Amino acid sequence: MSEQNKQLAFVFPGQGSQSVAMLAEMTEAYPEVKATFAQASEVLGFDLWRLVNEGPAEELNQTHNTQPAMLAAGVALWRVWCAQSEVRPAYMAGHSLGEYTALVCSGVLDFADAIRLVAARGRFMQEAVPEGVGAMAAILGLADEQVIQVCADAAQGEVCSAVNFNSPGQVVIAGNSVAIDRAMPAAKELGAKRALKLPVSVPSHCALMRPAADQLYVKMQAIEFSEPDVTLLYNVDVNVHKVAEEVRQALQEQLFEPVRWVDTINAMTEQGVTTFVEMGPGKVLMGLNKRIVKAANHFTVNNPNTLTELLEHFAND
Repeated sequence: MSEQNKQLAFVFPGQGSQSVAMLAEMTEAYPEVKATFAQASEVLGFDLWRLVNEGPAEELNQTHNTQPAMLAAGVALWRVWCAQSEVRPAYMAGHSLGEYTALVCSGVLDFADAIRLVAARGRFMQEAVPEGVGAMAAILGLADEQVIQVCADAAQGEVCSAVNFNSPGQVVIAGNSVAIDRAMPAAKELGAKRALKLPVSVPSHCALMRPAADQLYVKMQAIEFSEPDVTLLYNVDVNVHKVAEEVRQALQEQLFEPVRWVDTINAMTEQGVTTFVEMGPGKVLMGLNKRIVKAANHFTVNNPNTLTELLEHFAND
């Protein structure tokens, strides 16, 4: 009988962690991986597993492909975990797109519905801002308030805002390309260690995404949202939402409001979480989480070795 561990949180990464051949090492021993991608491919009408395994990277990095690919990868790893272990987290969260993975793994969303939803989300986002009009950049080494001020000064009538509070001293900004190009040198002048443009085709979590958010909200009306099996904290307000309409609103607002990752991890820590597991390709969140809560245990599950490491951790617990 599986039991929730009150000191355990599973978190799911978003866009930017994808890579060609991600999860390739998992397929031989764990049939759940291919089965999950087959399910996603059926919904999408094309072979998602082939795209993930063979690329090209340019195509995988298009947001309407990245989103279902990352969702399927996270859900596949969760299914592998559930088949291998009785241990279940009491808390879940996802970073941006990863929130949809958390919704599936916590029982709120049906997987096929989620695949449809994120594919549409990617399309709406791409259509909302023509290629080249928007941009995102990571600002390293400034306080949150300084980054917010830099954005306000650089906007000059355009959109420029702090959109991901990722870890202390790491904030991502998004908006119109011209405004982001003004903000980056201004941040350096203030003492930022680095100001780094991100290789994304869409400026997420800023006001330019409002049209996409409205379309997404309409699309969500036909989808059923159930109550979660675990405590799931949302990006927008670091709160729990159990009513379907509240969930729709949180997901709608998530497209044009900041991701409060630092607050999310701190809130879980305050609730007694001492172990954070990033479930999904890459290890971006594990890196962020280590900077937010140094004293916790941090794991990532993205290949057979990291899976074994986590299984052994709980076997010895």
